[in-house]
Amino acid sequence: MSTLALLFFPFAMALAATSDLLTMRISNKLVLVLAAGFVIVALLVGLPLQQFLMHLACAAVVLVVAFGMFAMRWIGGGDAKLAAATTLWLGFGLTLPYLAYTAILGGVLTLIILFIRRLPLELYTASMPWLERLHDRKQGVPYGIAMAFAGLLTYSNTPIFERLAG
Repeated sequence: MSTLALLFFPFAMALAATSDLLTMRISNKLVLVLAAGFVIVALLVGLPLQQFLMHLACAAVVLVVAFGMFAMRWIGGGDAKLAAATTLWLGFGLTLPYLAYTAILGGVLTLIILFIRRLPLELYTASMPWLERLHDRKQGVPYGIAMAFAGLLTYSNTPIFERLAG
């Protein structure tokens, strides 16, 4: 049971990254499952109530800030919700490193995609709608990929991971 709980977050992050890559969307269901998974796993590992509430507060702050960014069209709505659900798992102590990793990885991802968009789309790949969308200069960047990898980089330092792996 603890292995399943330990792998829940990485699996959800992999799904978020894959979904954003293939569809340029992060589903509300996935974000809700990620948030519900935190509650279940936090109860399973006996996360102290004060720490649990601080994680909730962190996610609420991130959600408000991220939706402000969404309102200004700086990020997508799915990105805003994923950031909040991710920081629910991380808490205040790991949110800044998570955001730093997200910015760095997101910048690298953006540069790679901008470079790829300058190259011609080969005929054999033109039948893949997700690749056509990724190649389209009018489309955004699937930033959920960077967010997911950043979450994975910080997850091993969370109290939940330490309780499950220890």
